[in-house]
Amino acid sequence: MQCQIRPAIPADAPAISAVIITTLRESNARDYSPQIIADVEQHFCPTSILSLMGKRQMYVAVIGQDVVGTASLDQAVVRSVFIRPDCQRLGIGQRLMARLKDAALAAHLDELHVPSSLTAESFYARLGFRKVRDEFHGEERTVIMHLRLDA
Repeated sequence: MQCQIRPAIPADAPAISAVIITTLRESNARDYSPQIIADVEQHFCPTSILSLMGKRQMYVAVIGQDVVGTASLDQAVVRSVFIRPDCQRLGIGQRLMARLKDAALAAHLDELHVPSSLTAESFYARLGFRKVRDEFHGEERTVIMHLRLDA
């Protein structure tokens, strides 16, 4: 199974939205209440994805014609890393993160930050990110993590 990482295009917005919502419902639901999942989903409809494309460097992982993952870089902040549940643990997230790291280095950044879900904390830790602190947005707990970049 060949996976391609490429910049997201506007036509990808519905598929990106579907990947994120599916992942929230299947993977993140183990760590967050149904209400928190529903609240977060509201930020990832196709129209919101299109808006985010104009503000972030957004990438997709594609197998065949199917978008199976996404990740974004908002200056030095990693955002919205989601891999479709049936494609998790295949190295796709690592490949997306490598693309974000390359983009950060090209922008002469010396560090990355990520507001991680509880679900993804161990993923980022395996990539070298270190926990800085917890943040709470109402009932939603987010783990703020940091990575120093080496050129």
